[in-house]
Amino acid sequence: MYVSMNSVTVPGVAWPEFAHLARRTGYGGVDVDLGKAMEEGLDSTRALFLELKIKPAALPFPVEFRKDEATFQAGLKKLPAAAQFAEAIGCPRMTTWVMSSSTLPKPEQRKIYKDRFQAAAEVLAKSNVRLGLEFLGPLHIRKSAPHEFIYRMDEMLELAKECGPNVGLLLDSWHWHHAGATPQDIIAAGKERIVHVHFADSPDLPPEKIRDNARLVPGDGVIDWKGFLGALKQIGYEDGCSPEIFGALRGKPPEEAARAALAGSLKVMALAGLKQS
Repeated sequence: MYVSMNSVTVPGVAWPEFAHLARRTGYGGVDVDLGKAMEEGLDSTRALFLELKIKPAALPFPVEFRKDEATFQAGLKKLPAAAQFAEAIGCPRMTTWVMSSSTLPKPEQRKIYKDRFQAAAEVLAKSNVRLGLEFLGPLHIRKSAPHEFIYRMDEMLELAKECGPNVGLLLDSWHWHHAGATPQDIIAAGKERIVHVHFADSPDLPPEKIRDNARLVPGDGVIDWKGFLGALKQIGYEDGCSPEIFGALRGKPPEEAARAALAGSLKVMALAGLKQS
């Protein structure tokens, strides 16, 4: 398991300097800017990771699935090239978030997303790429549209399994906590269904006061890190853990933010007897 630098925590640094900053500040990996990396080219991107000796942790799922069908189909046509690139740079993991409220009733929205993720998963499977779906736990997100959608870990896992053997979860400690999930939920998912992991801590506030853009550095809040990371250790998770900290480090210089996020991540990993590999 290793810590991967995330552009939410360290914004405003363009690729490939972002990867260089991750290496300078001690990260074991980096979340990859797919569009910019593809512009740089396959050979250049491979050479970058060889030079820096860090790992490409995850790529953003590049298909717009939240809008109309025509938009989705247009994006799907571009997915094979992105999937082939992901496999070729040794980063067979893409992730995206799924809104936990909807303008459509839950059954209708679920069918749309299931059909679209199934189609995408079939494309990704040809390049041995996995897709991680992130569930969003905070109450204010669940209430932001007329209909509540999937926000529980077990429900998102069920949808992922229906979409294909290469579909699993983007597991975020923040959303795990605010969705009321447990270490047992992580164990039930198993290593094969945890595609990527995000880190952030939470203030001790009632659900109605929680806001998604007010997160804390790992170790500065109330999340059960021993339980969360102990479960990941138990299932044998070996890939990236990316601190995604909206809020606490806002306005900090990039290197300062990067170092603070890494220090917090390593601190909570140590609680579960883990070191960065």
